[in-house]
Amino acid sequence: MSTTLSHDFIEVTQAAKEHFRSLLNKEDVEGMSLRMCVANAGTAHADVSITFCPPGEEEPSDIRLCFEDFVLFVARTSKDALNAAIVDFKGDRLGGQLSIKAPYLKGSAPDPDSSLKERIQYVIDSEINPNLASHGGRVSIVDILEEKIVVLQFGGGCHGCGMASVTLKHGIEKTLKENFPEIIEIRDITDHTTGEDPYY
Repeated sequence: MSTTLSHDFIEVTQAAKEHFRSLLNKEDVEGMSLRMCVANAGTAHADVSITFCPPGEEEPSDIRLCFEDFVLFVARTSKDALNAAIVDFKGDRLGGQLSIKAPYLKGSAPDPDSSLKERIQYVIDSEINPNLASHGGRVSIVDILEEKIVVLQFGGGCHGCGMASVTLKHGIEKTLKENFPEIIEIRDITDHTTGEDPYY
């Protein structure tokens, strides 16, 4: 069963409420609500979606935000990313546009004093892996050698993929060296002959 909370962690402006009411009034479904969810929370590719939610189609763990004459469900897994979010609507002659400002949507970059491994991990999580995910793949750090050599391993659809070396050289290596000029070399230690479900 969904949990009902106050609106403290999310602010919905009056303009946004009126916009939502207008949308819901056009739907010929009694009890229609809205549902808010974040994909790829904590990464550079985080994206917020707000969709219609017919009665009974909310998730049991959803957070229920009750407004004057409509309900907005928020996916429980998206709560942290939407903390302190402001949902607004800017009207114009073409209709207008919904805007969502969420300071924690894409996570926070590690402190400059963090270890090189932590800073590299953040770039992998926020920039590299979201791109590899479209092929069902991912990459992870195995080690960083004293000579500033980064040792990586591919997984998922990138494990055994014939294009892995191209992805490494022109994608991952380029991104990491742009962010961390001190890196001397990037090595892939994946045994690509053992990939179970490579992407082609």
